[in-house]
Amino acid sequence: MCRAIVMAAPNGARKTKIDHPTLAVNIDETVAEAKRCFQAGATILHAHVRDKNEEHVLDAGLYRELFSEMHRQVPDMLVQMTTEAVGRYAPRQQADCVFAVKPRMISMAVREMVPETGDLDRARRFYNWTWDNRVHVQHIVFDTSDLERLFKLQSQEIIPSGRLCVLFVLGRYSEGRESEPEDIEPFLEKVGNRDIDWFVCAFGGQEHACALQALKLGGHARVGFENNLLLADGSTANHSSDLVAQLVVAAAKEGISIADAKQARSILGIK
Repeated sequence: MCRAIVMAAPNGARKTKIDHPTLAVNIDETVAEAKRCFQAGATILHAHVRDKNEEHVLDAGLYRELFSEMHRQVPDMLVQMTTEAVGRYAPRQQADCVFAVKPRMISMAVREMVPETGDLDRARRFYNWTWDNRVHVQHIVFDTSDLERLFKLQSQEIIPSGRLCVLFVLGRYSEGRESEPEDIEPFLEKVGNRDIDWFVCAFGGQEHACALQALKLGGHARVGFENNLLLADGSTANHSSDLVAQLVVAAAKEGISIADAKQARSILGIK
């Protein structure tokens, strides 16, 4: 039986407590929210760290501290380190942070690590390092052009051969457009008969509908305050874990089984 993975994204890079009073902005709060999300059914934490001003940073020391606390308090939950640039970090800085932390999992936007005018040799060295060090990479794509580029980079051996894990981002911050379940289809058409692990994340009030549709189509989903604060009924969630629990309950009603931590590792090929 195929099982669906639920990933929790409790903070992201942009929102602060002005947006929601329970948003996790430090390590203690992030671990506490991760624990709630794990208990609700999420098996992966998509992790951002913030500085004292609540700003997103790629800080190896803070990531090590977060990983240590997660290992101590929520040891069965996988932790995915984000490398998000937020217009501040260059590919070299993103890669250097990964080299310093040596995480088990990372998310990496194709257009950030390998921009059109980027250094392909540097990108090849980075992706080969992740392969050699068994770092699971989730490739973030914002549109079908990004997805085409990902497949091309793998065909050029800039990204090593092997099973890809991809996050389809539905909608945009910049455009202010809320995601819709139909946004998944163009990505799947581009995937064709390729066998990949794919997730979706979605912006705005239809996050739940998009996530549930992904599970129905055989994919996985990421939910949480990073992209959306609202429950399906339009009310504001108290915690990201409420969004996780809502998806897990809805999946059960559709006969969809949610992967536990051991099963999620097996699906993604993580030792």
